Amino acid sequence: MADNAVGDIGTGVKSRFSMIGRTALITGSAGMLGRQHAAALLEVGASVILTDIDVDGLEVARDYLEESFVSTWIRTMAMDVTQIESVREVAEELDSEGVRVDVLINNAALDPKVGEDGLTDGSRLETFPEQRWNAELAVGLTGAFLCSQVFGTRMAAKGGGVILNMASDLSVLAPDQRIYRQVGLDHRDQPVKPVTYSVIKAGLVGLTRYLATYWPDSGVRVNALSPGGVQTDQPAEFVEKISDLVPLGRMAAPDEYRSAVQFLCSDASSFLTGQNIVVDGGRSVW
Repeated sequence: MADNAVGDIGTGVKSRFSMIGRTALITGSAGMLGRQHAAALLEVGASVILTDIDVDGLEVARDYLEESFVSTWIRTMAMDVTQIESVREVAEELDSEGVRVDVLINNAALDPKVGEDGLTDGSRLETFPEQRWNAELAVGLTGAFLCSQVFGTRMAAKGGGVILNMASDLSVLAPDQRIYRQVGLDHRDQPVKPVTYSVIKAGLVGLTRYLATYWPDSGVRVNALSPGGVQTDQPAEFVEKISDLVPLGRMAAPDEYRSAVQFLCSDASSFLTGQNIVVDGGRSVW
């Protein structure tokens, strides 16, 4: 009897994570994390629509995913999240084909790397360009609003869906500017994490809470995921500095958020909405 109970539990858990028959649309899919989010959902049976303004990058993402997954489950569509007409065009094209978007992942963002050339690159608050402020908020925050407005409205009309906003541990923390400092530079010239990043990610958490309480009667769940830093090809000194701030003593691997994405987008999280799930190796609690 005990063995059967364990088997039933295992089957139940697997079925709640299954996304077979569901379609997810992911913005910012040409980037590294966008590809990982798509892979996460493909692993549990979903079909994915990769969207981005970078058409060439979308093809690279498709090629990456087709190495491991069935190509008929992967579709690419050019979309500019800052333009409501572009978002509507994609939604209307999918409507005309009878394609229902069950999951929306708002992942698009402009995240300039700090101090790539040893300069401030205009990131310091005192001289931060208004044009850059507007451009980065347009992609990272306004884009999430527009996509949620268009696709979330459709979800509500059809009886349910899931919106996942990709925030950051910097939605709950101030950036530690010490990790970007460079020896020999005056404090007024030190590179910094730009103000827009924290503002956008905190704004996404606010948007998450608003939407979660706006459409609950229509079956639309909305959550945010706040990942910590991902180790890719950063300089060793930077990796060491940020790892020292994390109780687990390291940055995340690129695929280490897949399980969280699967949980938040599937029925495994059916009673979870309006929450910001922080997955940062413990950095935010130290």
